[in-house]
Amino acid sequence: MPDSSTSQTNVETLMQSGTKKDLLRVLTCGSVDDGKSTLIGRLLFDSQQIYADQMTSLQTDSKKFGTQGPDIDLALLVDGLAAEREQGITIDVAYRFFSTKARKFIIADTPGHEQYTRNMATGASTADLAILLVDARLGLQVQTRRHSYIASLLGIRHVLVAVNKMDLVEFSQRNFNSIEEQYRDFAKDLGFEDITCIPVSALLGDNVTMASQHMTWYRGPTLLQHLEAVEITNPSDETGFRLPVQWVNRPNSGFRGFCGTVAAGQIVPGDEIMVLPSGQRSTVKQIVTMDGDLPIARRHQSVTLTLDDEIAISRGDFICSTDHLAGQSDQFQAHLIWMSEKELFPGRSYLLKTCNSTVAASITSLKYQVDVNDLSHQAAKTLHLNEIGVCNLSLGQAIAFDPYRDNRTTGSFILIDRLSNETVGAGMIDFSLRRASNVVWQDIEISRNKRAAQKQQKPAVLWFTGLSGSGKSTIANLVEKKLYDMGRHTYILDGDNVRHGLNNDLGFTDADRVENIRRVGETAKLMADAGLMVLVSFISPFREERQMARRLMAKGEFIEIFVKTPLEVAEARDVKGLYARARAGEIKNFTGIDSEYQAPTHAEIEVDTVSSPAEQAASQIVDYLKKEGFLDFDETS
Repeated sequence: MPDSSTSQTNVETLMQSGTKKDLLRVLTCGSVDDGKSTLIGRLLFDSQQIYADQMTSLQTDSKKFGTQGPDIDLALLVDGLAAEREQGITIDVAYRFFSTKARKFIIADTPGHEQYTRNMATGASTADLAILLVDARLGLQVQTRRHSYIASLLGIRHVLVAVNKMDLVEFSQRNFNSIEEQYRDFAKDLGFEDITCIPVSALLGDNVTMASQHMTWYRGPTLLQHLEAVEITNPSDETGFRLPVQWVNRPNSGFRGFCGTVAAGQIVPGDEIMVLPSGQRSTVKQIVTMDGDLPIARRHQSVTLTLDDEIAISRGDFICSTDHLAGQSDQFQAHLIWMSEKELFPGRSYLLKTCNSTVAASITSLKYQVDVNDLSHQAAKTLHLNEIGVCNLSLGQAIAFDPYRDNRTTGSFILIDRLSNETVGAGMIDFSLRRASNVVWQDIEISRNKRAAQKQQKPAVLWFTGLSGSGKSTIANLVEKKLYDMGRHTYILDGDNVRHGLNNDLGFTDADRVENIRRVGETAKLMADAGLMVLVSFISPFREERQMARRLMAKGEFIEIFVKTPLEVAEARDVKGLYARARAGEIKNFTGIDSEYQAPTHAEIEVDTVSSPAEQAASQIVDYLKKEGFLDFDETS
């Protein structure tokens, strides 16, 4: 029996050998029932990466959930959710780690169903190589093409096409050759650096870890041999140093470090750096970690940098090498994978989150949707769940970035819904719209305060919202008359009137309604800047767009007025006969009938047109303006 010192030495030797191996991140994808989970289970089983307790559990689960009769069902090693085992399909992304003498691996098993495309994209976002499974009986499927395109879009440049279930086609070479030819023809424009095709039977183990005795016609490597030998290059290795600053560490007055994970390149003490967006320069003093200072920091390492100079750096900044700077812009073209059951609305304000910053953003135009079956471009006004498009983005402020093709960390982002905090999209930056990023706000010598003081009023945007027929326009007209009689300067933006000119190209779909309100909000902002009191009378059915309009205005300048009228009352009035036509199906996307109205939750003013006549409601609004000081304003107030 070995003594404890010998055992300790063996453990330390094993651990040291493990740290020297490089890591390959692998994605498995393909259509439903192609055998992805079984393949991963076979790799774990044959490479003896299953512990005794896992084996016992697998044997038990195989009897309960298995599909292989008395034999062990290797797919159950990966399908961990109860719903996955009951249905026999993969739903979530499952990650498994294993190691051989040559390499360490992290394998992501992703769903094959189209409805889980967003899950597949999540698994692909960090992968170096994709194993794409194809059922030898069925050949290329819709999901084969979809997953290949997404893998390419997310920066995977190495593909291993595993033609699985060869045992069910009698290990036919002709069958394999036909699938390989079809796939290479489809994928020729996807930008993969190399495509390797291997015939396998994951169930029986043929060509997975050991050469098949049934396919002696195949002379290439086994699947595991290819995974151990493939050389992966990363485009970010060729760019300069990137450290997106996550946190400024100041435990005491004598230490100030900048923390983050190296996104590209390498750095050593003494190297000169530049900070974006400020453009300040300094030199690296130390590379600090919990385990002590490092002589060099490389990609994926989490470090704290200290500098020779005291310069202003905060979360969201980029520390770059001076010889290869990141770009800066607030306007981009990007590919976008839509991940929400709620459709995309161009013009709506979202939050865009990068590796180290969060900024306001909106999609200014959806250029086209990509048909992943044939890679064609289709005209589209919106994106639905799992759809992919190319769009232009406008950000509330400039960010540092690299194109996604050069750096997957600094070129990627997610979009977040402002109200629900749901992640609704994942994007890849193509390039900066440089012309747009050079457009800056032109300061005018006569300020908005001077314009307002000249009119003896405080600028305001009175935003009337409510159902069609609620009385918005009637009340807005009465308010304007009262203000006009008081010598105030006003203008009304009415929904019907604006659609005759500024918005005559928009329909009444949800996407068009969003753009309708965006344009009106921007127009109201300019009018308020002129010192006017702007009365906006629009249904404006969505809370987020009303919030977007509020964010455009100065603090306290936006006054939301909820003209509260029940649907049955508004419909009974039906002055224009619109509700009757909507009920008859003659008008589509009519608010309150087949399009949603989201009532305000915190309106500054709420008027009830059922219990109060329009004249009383108008007086209530004018009284509010008097009380809040909008009718008595000078330049110094």
